[in-house]
Parts: sequence; structure tokens; C-alpha cells
Amino acid sequence: MSFQMKIKTGALIAGLVIMSALNHEVSAQTLNESTYKIGRTLGLIDSWYVDSTDLNSLTEKTIVDLLRSLDPHSVYISAKDVKEMNEPLTGNFEGIGIQFNLLRDTIIVIEPIPGGPSEKVGLLAGDRIIAIDGENVAGTGISTNGVRSRLMGMKGTKVNLNIFRKGEKSILDFTIIRDKIPINSLDAAYMLDKETGYVKLNKFAATTLDEFTEAVDSLRLLNMKNLVIDLRGNGGGYMSAATDLADQFFPGKNLIVYLNGRKTPRQEYSSSGNGSLSGTRVAVLTDEGSASASEILAGALQDWDRGVVIGRRTFGKGLVQNGFYLTDGSMIRLTIARYYTPTGRLIQSPYDEGYDKYLENFYKRYTDGELITADSVHFPDSLRFKTLINKRNVYGGGGIMPDIFVPADTSNYSDYYRSLVRRGLLTSYALEYSDRSRKEITSRYRNFEEFRKNFRFTDAEISALIRKAEESGVKFDEAGFRISRDEILMVLKGYVAANIWKTNEFYMVINEDDAVLANALRILNDKSEYERILGYHTR
Repeated sequence: MSFQMKIKTGALIAGLVIMSALNHEVSAQTLNESTYKIGRTLGLIDSWYVDSTDLNSLTEKTIVDLLRSLDPHSVYISAKDVKEMNEPLTGNFEGIGIQFNLLRDTIIVIEPIPGGPSEKVGLLAGDRIIAIDGENVAGTGISTNGVRSRLMGMKGTKVNLNIFRKGEKSILDFTIIRDKIPINSLDAAYMLDKETGYVKLNKFAATTLDEFTEAVDSLRLLNMKNLVIDLRGNGGGYMSAATDLADQFFPGKNLIVYLNGRKTPRQEYSSSGNGSLSGTRVAVLTDEGSASASEILAGALQDWDRGVVIGRRTFGKGLVQNGFYLTDGSMIRLTIARYYTPTGRLIQSPYDEGYDKYLENFYKRYTDGELITADSVHFPDSLRFKTLINKRNVYGGGGIMPDIFVPADTSNYSDYYRSLVRRGLLTSYALEYSDRSRKEITSRYRNFEEFRKNFRFTDAEISALIRKAEESGVKFDEAGFRISRDEILMVLKGYVAANIWKTNEFYMVINEDDAVLANALRILNDKSEYERILGYHTR
């Protein structure tokens, strides 16, 4: 490549970053001067630098550093990462449709995805994949990504699997035609008691409203009067999914969120006035992992005194990004606006001290005791707002502060327990146990409810876990085990339930001893307390 061409290439790349992102008129003189500098610098480095360099790598690093200097959420995404990034939000990918795990270099089917091609041909939970398209994959050290790359593929293409199934005398052969596979954003939906439903959302995706509506309809058939929406750990997703969900709770045309930016005129998003859940008491569960779209939903319900927010302060992401593709298929996600709750609260945490300080402030929540006591959270009066109906105090500038604070319960945590989790030993042991005990469990317990009420691990099974941990380098800590015993066994039981039934059953197990959920149930079942928290008794 000639020196002049290198300059032009660098200038073009930089120009695309700016022009494609803004799509507005800019000063031609300023743009030309800036792009010439970037292109000239890259060209000089490539032609004269003492060591050999990779121009493409340098260009990407320049873009990354440029965006990082703007705000914490403007980012560059390489071409190879764009598709993988989009899949969880678009709600589908193309493949054979199974959940799987690797156990001692063996691919075990955890669950065929309902309605997917694997379920249609008869794959079952517990099946072991021996070969894929004639390639032996058992005991070869194949990675999770290696499995995914072999099973995923274009809709309509075929993949041949050799399956070992316990109880069968010979290897089973399946030919599966790949298809669109749904990615669910809803983890669980069930009744907590006779009148209270529970819905757990892991993201806000293109399919979220449909999943939520289907779940709520099924819960209504079971006499649901109150609803818990669990957004803990939900990092967000599509804003439209959050506004569509919020729409379900308002009887009138209520403002849900609005956007505003230097080049983005104020845009308002309001409810339609046809909310199917407008008469339902609702509690929203949040924690430090609830972000973005989760905060839009929680903020709208809180600002209109429409629901009780319970748990811990949310992450604090109030910036809106648009994706702009570059010529090589890579993408820039550029912050184009800020979003505000109906009262005018900006939820975004401060980032004016730079990216590193922004991250440090987040992690300080763990070290400064915020997860344990609400008194450690301080908002200046300048960030105080009044809710729109009952004029309660709420605060902006750093996430959604819940109406009812419930501290994180760390009483059952120990270094020993953390080591088991960090090494993935609870999930792997539960998988091993489920695999060898599946028939025994399903014959002993007629249904999940019997399992939930009566199942207990034996002393021998607990000892097997301890031995497995020691073989994996986690030395037994008697004191730590004593502290965490109940937590360990509850989580193990949940994983076993998920392996034999579904993710829904996992949450039905682990939610039994959840303090945040217990508070939500107490409040929703006491109309007077619910209205008092929302300020209706003081009007």
C-alpha cells in the first residue's frame, strides 16, 4: 500500500466513524483537518516506526480509546463480535436448539429447547453427543465454543448426530435440520401463593413482551391478583421492550420515559391507555445488576406511584446508544442521548472523572457497605424529585433507589462456598448427580412439587461433593462448610431441579428462602401497607 493510500485509508476510517455516527452536517474544514491528522499519524507509524505494526489493529485501538474518552458506554465492536452481541436481543439464532453442558469431555444435553428442531426429532435430556457430522467429539477436549460452532448454522442446513442414551443397546443416529431458535428473556413464571404471580426477566429483548404476556395470561388463569416482576441482575436491552412492558400497567396515557441529546430532540414515550394490568398490585425487585431498560420500567412505575420497588439501588445507566456500522461490518455503539424518567430524573451515574473512576465507584458499593445498609447511600438535595401522584421523595443521578431497601444476605457465605462457585463445582456436581439419578428421582417423585417438598441430599452425596471439590483443588473447610451448608444444598437442589425439569423450577427452589421476595409478598398481600408505601394514605 502506498504512503498516500495509507493516509487516505486512515482518513476514510476516521471519517466513517464520525460521519456515519452523526449523520448531520458538520464543518467540512474541521472534519478534514481532524481526519487528515489521524490518517497522517497512522501512515507515518506504518511507514517509519522502528518495529513492524498492524495498521488495522492500530486503527481499532485508536477508535476504542477515542470512544472511551467520551463516556463509559460508547464502544467499538469488532465485526466478529457484532453477530454474537445481537443474538440475545433479537431473540433468536440458527441451530439445532439444545441446552448442553460439558462433563468430563462429554457433551450432555441438558434440555432440548421447546419447539426447536432437536425436540421435534426426539432428543432427550441426558443424551450424550458422541459424534457430530461423523467427527468424534467424546473425550477429545472439545470446548464449549467448539460445540457451538459445530451445532449452529444456517437455517435449512443439516447436522448428523450420534447419540448415546442410557438404556439403549446401540448408538442412536439423528439428522436434524437447523432452524431459527428462540432465545428466551423470561426465566420463570409461577404462582407464589394463591393470588400472587412471579415473573423473572433476564433481559429486555424483541420477544420480551410476547413472553411476558403469555406468562401473565397463564397466571391469570390461576387467579393471579398481584404480580412480582424480578429484574435483579437484568442488565437491560431494548428500550422499546421496557416501554411496551410498562404500558401494561397504566390505564391512561402516562409518560414512561423521554430522551434528549445535543443532536437528538426530545422524544417522549407514553402508555397507550389500554393497560391490561392497570388494576394489578405490582412489586418490582431490583439490585445493583439491574440496569438501563430495567431502570426505565422501575423508574416509570415508581414515578407514577404505580408499583413498589423493593431490593437495592440499581446500576445507574441512563445513556442511550445507537449502533452505526462501519464498512468492514464492525460497529460503533455511540451515546446519542440521555433518558429521563417521567419526573425528569436522570438515572445515569456520574462519569465526569473518567472511565476508571466510574468503574471504581461501582465496585465501591461492595466495599462501602451499600449492599448491607441503605444509610450508606447519600443523594444531594439537588437530585431530589417528587413522584407525580403522591409527591413522595425520589432521587436521580445514580440509579433507582428502592422504596423498600432489603440488604444482601451474606450470612451463609464463606470463602469455601465462594471457591465452590468460582470453580463451577456446584453446577458440575449437580449435573453429574442429575445424570445418574434422573430415573430414580422421576420415579420416586410423581411431580416437581413432591420433589420440592421432600427431596434431601444424603450424607453420602454431600461427602461425594466434598471429595469432588478436594480433587479439584478446593480444600475442605469445616467451619466454612458449616456456615454455608444450607446455601450450598439449596443451590445444588435448584440445579438438579433445572437439569431434570426447567429453569422455572430452579427459581421455585432458590426463591423459597429469598428475603427480597418475602418482603414483596408481605406488602402485596396487605393492601393497606402497599398503599401506605406508595403514599396514598397521606393524600
